[in-house]
Parts: sequence; C-alpha cells; structure tokens
Amino acid sequence: MARLSLRGIRKRFKAVEVLHGIDLDVKDRELIVFVGPSGCGKSTLLRLIAGLDPITEGEFLLNDQRMNEVAPSRRGIAMVFQSYALYPHMNVYENMAFGARLMGLDKTEVEARIAEAARMLRLQELMQRRPRELSGGQRQRVAIGRALVRKPQLLLLDEPLSNLDAALRSDVRLEIARLHREIGGTTIYVTHDQVEAMTLADRIVVMNGGRIEQFGSPRELYETPANVFVANFIGSPRMAMLPVERHGNVLTAPGIGSITPDRLPQGDERDILLGVRPDGMTVMPDAGGEGFAGTVVYTEYLGDSAFVYVRLGDEAAPIWVRCAPDANFAPDTAVRLQVLPGRAHYFSRRTSERLSV
Repeated sequence: MARLSLRGIRKRFKAVEVLHGIDLDVKDRELIVFVGPSGCGKSTLLRLIAGLDPITEGEFLLNDQRMNEVAPSRRGIAMVFQSYALYPHMNVYENMAFGARLMGLDKTEVEARIAEAARMLRLQELMQRRPRELSGGQRQRVAIGRALVRKPQLLLLDEPLSNLDAALRSDVRLEIARLHREIGGTTIYVTHDQVEAMTLADRIVVMNGGRIEQFGSPRELYETPANVFVANFIGSPRMAMLPVERHGNVLTAPGIGSITPDRLPQGDERDILLGVRPDGMTVMPDAGGEGFAGTVVYTEYLGDSAFVYVRLGDEAAPIWVRCAPDANFAPDTAVRLQVLPGRAHYFSRRTSERLSV
C-alpha cells in the first residue's frame, strides 16, 4: 500500500520560491499524472517526494508516516529518470540487479525479482545485451525494470517518454498502463504532454507557476475545467476563447456577431469569456443571421475528420473547428460559426475562473 499526502509543500532555491504551498492526497494504487508547461514545478515536486531535494516548508506523509527527514534509500520509493541513466558497461541483467544487491537481498531473491520484472516488461531475450545494443524503447523498459526489482511502495516516472519518437511513445505508453494494472502499485508520472496525461491517469494534477490549478479525473478536467489555463492546456487542439458581452439572454462579440445559447452562466457578470472546444461548433457558409462571422484560413484533412481554421474578426490566432472529413472550405471563404447545445463553457474575464451554469 502507498497513500501519499503533501501538506503546504514549499520549495525555495535561495531567494526564489518555485513551489507555493502544494496540498495533495493520493490514494493507494492510483496512477497520478503531474502535467503542466516547462518550469511549472512538476519535476521539482517529484524530486521532493523521492527525497533527492530537501523540502523547504511543509510535510510529506507516506502511509501516514512523515518522510521529510527519511533518506531516499529508506523511503520505499523508486524513480525512473528521463535520461534512462543505465550503466553502459553492464548488460541488462546487471543493470537490473545492481539496486537489488545494494538492498542486501540474497542471490535467489534477486534472480526471482529480475525474472518477474523481465516477464512483465518482455525483456527475457535482451538480458545479455548492453545499453548501446538496445533501442530507446528497450532502454526505457530496462530503466523501469530496474525500479520494479526494488518492489517499491511508490513508483515515480519523470517524463519517461520524452526521448522517444511518436510511434514508440504510443507503444511504451501502453506498456506503462498495462504494467500499472499488473503490479497494482501507486504510480506518479510527470509529463508536459497532455495526451499522455489524458490516456494514462486515474487523476491528473495540472500545475502552473508552482501551484496546482486543478486536480481531478481526465473527464472532469476536460468537461469542467476550473479556469482558463486548464481549459487551454487540456484538450488538443485547445479550446477556443472568445470575449463576449452578456445582454440578457444574448452573448455578443462586438464586430463578430451574437448567439443566444441554450444555457447561460449564473450571476450577473457581463464581461465573459466564451469557451468552445473544436467539436462544440459547426461552421457553414455565411448567410447572415445569428452566429460569429469569420474567414477560413485553411482546411486540414485528417482522414477520419477535418479541421477548419477560422479567423474571427481581427483575432490574430485562428480557432479550430472539427468537421466531417468531406468538409472543404477554400481559404478566404466567409463563414459563420454556431455553438452546439450544451457545449459552451463560461469564464470570468476578470478572474479567469469558471462560471457555473
């Protein structure tokens, strides 16, 4: 079992504070993903959990026991680094055995643990190879196997797929998901790739600027983002954001058009950000009437669907609209966008926080 609690965690490097009071509870056997842009503090937080850096303020509890002063080797935690960190002069077997031997395990137990990890990671035929004789995906599996041999309470993965090409990332991601189900342990996974976060996580921690913006399931973050940052970060392509003014039941974007949505935010806030995901809009040739007027930049055919890029008014960046694969709007075509029922998200232009409907 591995239950994790962080209470008021702060981290400073000299005068610079990079984590600003992190509070987090992780349940036993969960796969939690820390996601956010570069520099948001996710890897720093992982290093504090591992014990590689000291905590400036706050408390870290593992199974209700304080870990702040416990040495990394005694925490029952294993970490897989972005750079693999394999010993080049050792073969796969020796790389996997090294940490287990340092734990003082006898030869029989070491061999049993290596055999189990090799089976789970499909490494049986590679045990005598050295790292230079392995592909990137194989090296990453060896690094994970070395961590598993220690049978940790908590497994930490720091951007383990960032050095792999797109096809290999998908394959190894599936391996990690399968492995987590098989070993049944608690795992924390760090990435800047929101697709990895959405496909792997039981729950996601979205970080920005050393703070947690939102913590919840992939579905919760996608369907009810807490603020503009989460709405833009989760989902690909990102959510379109349009400043609008509320006049009764009508939302107006000056110079672009207006809509009468099926639902409106509670309260009397007038200046609103209207958020719509690419599959929450329809695009059609402009024949006037209700909707937001724009101009097609180009149409991107993807086989099973198409994205139409539309510039609304003087907006510098176009927005994405997901369409049927036979959509074919020529550049500079005048179009009008409609928001589908139940697909509008609302945020305060003053605070960037989500508005309830």
